Amino acid sequence: MADMEIQSNKMSITEETQVQTRKECGKRGRKPGRKTSTEKLDMKAKLERSRQSARECRARKKLRYQYLEELVADREKAVVALRTELERVVNSME
Repeated sequence: MADMEIQSNKMSITEETQVQTRKECGKRGRKPGRKTSTEKLDMKAKLERSRQSARECRARKKLRYQYLEELVADREKAVVALRTELERVVNSME
């Protein structure tokens, strides 16, 4: 009986110290700054993919603006041509 009480006291003491050490740590999960080499490589690869994606997005945007500028220029030429034709028709009616 006494042995069981001693063992239970020891277990409660170890449980209390474990609880105290857990409380001292504060947060659960991985600690910042303790990344493995594979995680660092994954992060570098992710950053590179992100940079490449951003470059491609800027290139698509540039092409889209060039296309729209060409479209506007073509429409402006068409407007000028129609105005000239309108003036010609109006002058021929007079």
